[in-house]
Amino acid sequence: MFLIKTMMPNPLAGLNPMGGGDEDVEAAPADPAKAAGMTREEYEEYQKQLVEEKMERDADFLHKKAERATLRVCLRDKYRLPKSEQDDNMLAMAGDDVDVPEELLKMVDEDATEEEDKDSILGGLQNLQNMDMDQLKEKASATVTEMKAKAEEKCSVM
Repeated sequence: MFLIKTMMPNPLAGLNPMGGGDEDVEAAPADPAKAAGMTREEYEEYQKQLVEEKMERDADFLHKKAERATLRVCLRDKYRLPKSEQDDNMLAMAGDDVDVPEELLKMVDEDATEEEDKDSILGGLQNLQNMDMDQLKEKASATVTEMKAKAEEKCSVM
């Protein structure tokens, strides 16, 4: 069906309900400056401004992306995760002038101190105080019975 429609043009397409045929072609001006209602110089200046603003936005965007990539690299180093080639490429494109924003560094530092508190002996003692001893005993006995059941499955002597 599509092939037939493309092969045979619509015979009514050229008819205009107001009469006339191809007279509306001149409605679109050839000069974009006249279309915008400006002189040629104003239009060129306007186009330069648009290009400069776009370049500035693009540069800011790339800088933000590089900052995020720097933060991801720091987090990967901290948690010993594999490096990302995409982040390395982004940092190479941005150069050495990229620093992690202070707000993000504060957040990372706060997370680090919280983790250090949890990993310390005092943090462990606080977690023990917050735990319910009956619940802890139940978990331990369930683990022991589970291990016994697995051992019995694997060992015929028991």
